[in-house]
Amino acid sequence: MTASTALITGASAGIGYELAKLFAGDRYNLVLVARNRARLEQFATELQTQFGISAKAVALDLTAASAPQLLFDQLQRDGVLVDILVNNAGYGVLGEFAQMPEQEILGQIHLNITALTLLTKLFLAPMFERGSGKIMNVASTAAFQPGPLMAVYYASKAYVLSFSEALANELRGSGVTITCFCPGPTDTNFQKRAQMENSRLFKRMGAMDARTVARDGYRGLMAGRPVVISGLRNWLVAESVRFAPRRMVTAISRWIAEKVE
Repeated sequence: MTASTALITGASAGIGYELAKLFAGDRYNLVLVARNRARLEQFATELQTQFGISAKAVALDLTAASAPQLLFDQLQRDGVLVDILVNNAGYGVLGEFAQMPEQEILGQIHLNITALTLLTKLFLAPMFERGSGKIMNVASTAAFQPGPLMAVYYASKAYVLSFSEALANELRGSGVTITCFCPGPTDTNFQKRAQMENSRLFKRMGAMDARTVARDGYRGLMAGRPVVISGLRNWLVAESVRFAPRRMVTAISRWIAEKVE
């Protein structure tokens, strides 16, 4: 029997890195996608050696418009059948929208929304035809409220949540499941890339361990759950914003994003 294959974007660090190890531990072959070729190839070699699985490293910048189709076409040519797609790649940038460079605005939209949507479309088609498959779209607890000082990032994650929940409904009974994974603050490279290391969110409120977060997401994906929120505190916060006045929720979002000494 041929081993199943999982494709993970943003696989060279953080939650994607930990998810890859969980899949490898369950004997899945892997396609690992990220920009950092050297790190990705090293990680692929480590997984192959430790778990005896096949791990293919694909160095690719998914913010490029042609990248999703290039990735899909390459795997088609190589005869790689993807059973599970994990759209984990994404990033955010702290700062006021009016002052943010255009390339940072568009970069977040291209990676967090456009690439995720196109990859879902491309890899869903063969899954639907086979009547089996799983897709995890990684959003964030940011998806549940507006986020001043990270307006584009929060909005992009709200899109991922809404998109994924709608697809999960459309695909009921098809054999394909869609899981939207919503981590809260997690100890990864995200906060450094986002320039959030000195924000209240990460400096005062603490972050979860990436391995624990990945395990929560992995279990939810395998169970076919439509929405998974990692951590009880994060679940309570996500649920509470539905009942609080919108203006208050937005003000609190800004407060936790602000930098502190």
